[in-house]
Amino acid sequence: MSNKTIKSALISVFSKDGLEPIVKELNKQGVTIYSTGGTETFIKNLGINVVPVEDVTSYPSILGGRVKTLHPKVFGGILNRQNHDGDIKEMKDFDIPQIDVVIVDLYPFEKTVASGASNQDIIEKIDIGGISLIRAAAKNYADVICVSSVNDYAEFLELITDKKGNLSEDDRKRFAAKAFNVSSHYDSAIFNYFNANHEIASLKLSETKGQVLRYGENPHQRGFFFGDFDEMFTKLHGKALSYNNLLDVDAAVNLIAEFKDEKPTFAILKHNNACGFAQRDTVHQAYTDALAGDPVSAFGGILISNVEIDAACATDIHNLFCEVVIAPSFSAEAETILKGKKNRILLVLKDAALAQTTVRTCLNGVLVQDRDNKTDAIEDLTYATITKPSAQELEDLIFASKICKHTKSNTIVLVKNKQLCASGTGQTSRVDALNQAIHKAQSFKFDLKGSVMASDAFFPFPDCVEIADNAGITSVIQPGGSIKDQLSIDYCNDNNISMVMTGTRHFKH
Repeated sequence: MSNKTIKSALISVFSKDGLEPIVKELNKQGVTIYSTGGTETFIKNLGINVVPVEDVTSYPSILGGRVKTLHPKVFGGILNRQNHDGDIKEMKDFDIPQIDVVIVDLYPFEKTVASGASNQDIIEKIDIGGISLIRAAAKNYADVICVSSVNDYAEFLELITDKKGNLSEDDRKRFAAKAFNVSSHYDSAIFNYFNANHEIASLKLSETKGQVLRYGENPHQRGFFFGDFDEMFTKLHGKALSYNNLLDVDAAVNLIAEFKDEKPTFAILKHNNACGFAQRDTVHQAYTDALAGDPVSAFGGILISNVEIDAACATDIHNLFCEVVIAPSFSAEAETILKGKKNRILLVLKDAALAQTTVRTCLNGVLVQDRDNKTDAIEDLTYATITKPSAQELEDLIFASKICKHTKSNTIVLVKNKQLCASGTGQTSRVDALNQAIHKAQSFKFDLKGSVMASDAFFPFPDCVEIADNAGITSVIQPGGSIKDQLSIDYCNDNNISMVMTGTRHFKH
């Protein structure tokens, strides 16, 4: 492994944050600095000598700055092999200066897209010279070190300071890996912008923020999370989140999003499904009634509210063993109370956008689909029966439908007065799901008379509505679409049950 002493550096960056101490250290070590445009001006303003790239290429920056460094004298200085006789000769013949360091920070393409900028502004933020410099320097890591992002300025400064500019091949190769991570992510972001309508059936996923989890779904499996957790949450307290915690948190956030800006709503989830759910006038009462839905399953669960959690609610939550509590905010007193358990995780949910596609492995590849953004609403309903639901039943039907959408198929959800009475989850038969829900509701002393039932898919036979009728359920919401829909409609008509159809199936596997 050969060490290389830095004698020259090319610096062309978008972000100047943290650049000053690097420039000063390079200058202190006698390094010749080449630069362009705004970076050149920045270095000159520090009182440090800098060689304009135009002096090397004998060519000015042209086309409004689109072409500055794209020149053989620049790329020859980066790509030459210092132990190659032919390269050494050509460097002398063409008077090409050696470049030992390339420092680049690319135009902020993703931030520009996220800002809602015009297409023209976005196109202008596609870096050409910078990305080319990165690829060239990283390819030639045997002789050149590439600093490819403002995020690596601090590490590079420490490296050149500690080693007096004498860097090992391991150092250069590590920075090359960082560089190709930057370039591949950058190109993926550009492709995804141009392919927003998915006209090209190609999947480009790139997450540069990742963390190693304690383990995966089980202790014998490795686990990782790739994503910007801090964009979604502020973590106030508690241990590190596990793989299973993250899955439950994802399910909780997607479910509570259906009730944004509504009255206080509280959910308790276990294994990605709601086991308790209620909407009330206060968050404390919403929690109390959600817990009543299944106080057994709530043990070790994930709790989430759509409004601030206050001290009264926090006091009751504190008596429950739960893994995670999520809310848009916590009162100061509530936060103090809930921090009373060392490992309890407290998360403040930010107003961040949820992913619009879902991705999962399948066989030797992956399955990708659009997020289920359809939320059933009263105006979507078709009234299939002679008996029509009351105003209260309509509210409960929509409430139940939203929960059903986020519960594993096959599922049946039972609701009364905006409280989850019970659900049957992940069953191979819809009849089994209904029987499970009824049994569970009755075991917790719920009176199902006047309750409503939601199903994630249609009823091919009237057996479910008959079972529901016998349990006291008076109104049903389902997608419809079976060639035998009329059998269930006829039963409802004969037994004074109201049924509405949404026209939308919400399978969740």
